Amino acid sequence: MNVAPTTDATALFRAAYDNRYTWDSSFPGYSADVTYRCAGTEFHGKALVSPDPRMGYKGEVTEIADEEVLKAVMGQLWETAIHRVRRPFEKTHAGNVFSFGDTDSTGAIEVLMEGKRDHYRVRNNEIVLVYRNIHGQFVKINTFASHESTEGYLSHKYDSVYSDPETGEQKGEKQDFEDIYSSIGGYQVLTRRTISTLDENKKPVTMDFEFTNVELLK
Repeated sequence: MNVAPTTDATALFRAAYDNRYTWDSSFPGYSADVTYRCAGTEFHGKALVSPDPRMGYKGEVTEIADEEVLKAVMGQLWETAIHRVRRPFEKTHAGNVFSFGDTDSTGAIEVLMEGKRDHYRVRNNEIVLVYRNIHGQFVKINTFASHESTEGYLSHKYDSVYSDPETGEQKGEKQDFEDIYSSIGGYQVLTRRTISTLDENKKPVTMDFEFTNVELLK
């Protein structure tokens, strides 16, 4: 395990947690045009991310009439916005106790959470695996490549899969993500997300979310 003798699991995990890219308190939000492409179809709309006192930021999508497409775009916009919210480590992990697990062949060090099945892996000061309970299901996220900025890293290529917390049975298909970020007014903003998965007939399907004409709110 390539860890300095004085480093404990909490310090290692906290350093990687604090190294994630997040928006600072001055981030005003942004507007953008959004294009959704899937299976030869294309939809266009307007997207808005703005500050929200309860969640940090909220996402809105307009001018897309198809309810399923609207839901899909809203979900991705909300997800990227919520992950850019800056929350102190002490608040997010208050009361959690961490310990070391194993080290895999890539050098990623396992960080266990005492009394829970949640666990993580850290490599090169980045969290490269997340396994945690979200709304009654476990999600496992493996990160394969990251986008570096001077203020922290963002996941570039990763996958995610959900499972039943009792049986471990996989729920739904694995999804493979590729995210592209652009610097807008000094802030990193998602400008493209591609998700590849299998549909209900086990046939490959790719969803493409593109955000253009991004402008920070005044």
